[in-house]
Amino acid sequence: MRVVVQRSKEASVTVEGKAVGSISRGFVLLVGVTHEDGVKDAEYLADKIANLRVFEDEEGKMNRSLLDVGGEILSVSQFTLYGDCRKGRRPNFMEAARPDHALQIYEAFNGLLREKGIKTETGQFGSMMDVSLVNDGPVTLIIESK
Repeated sequence: MRVVVQRSKEASVTVEGKAVGSISRGFVLLVGVTHEDGVKDAEYLADKIANLRVFEDEEGKMNRSLLDVGGEILSVSQFTLYGDCRKGRRPNFMEAARPDHALQIYEAFNGLLREKGIKTETGQFGSMMDVSLVNDGPVTLIIESK
């Protein structure tokens, strides 16, 4: 699994003009799944992201986690994270998981975040989405389970 983590002040996702998810302070997650990913990958990333210390403490140092600050998550499925652009001019998406497998792992990942007590909103899997966010920092990280 590959996740782009963006610290945000607020974020939302719409599908065909209808809001399907929104959060205040927290993370926007762009989530990609590949063929060999399983629940263990989702568990690793959910734990890593929930405890990632990228929010400022009283001294202005990145020392607090999403759990510490009561942050929220907007999780958006993004198969294009596995686009290979090394050859030609059009990305190859052969490394992206098939939709049925990706959906299963994506839903498990979001469920694990919710089990940790984190409000987790989502986009709409497999749809064209408009994602809006106010990037805080900006702080953007890429985390992989492998």
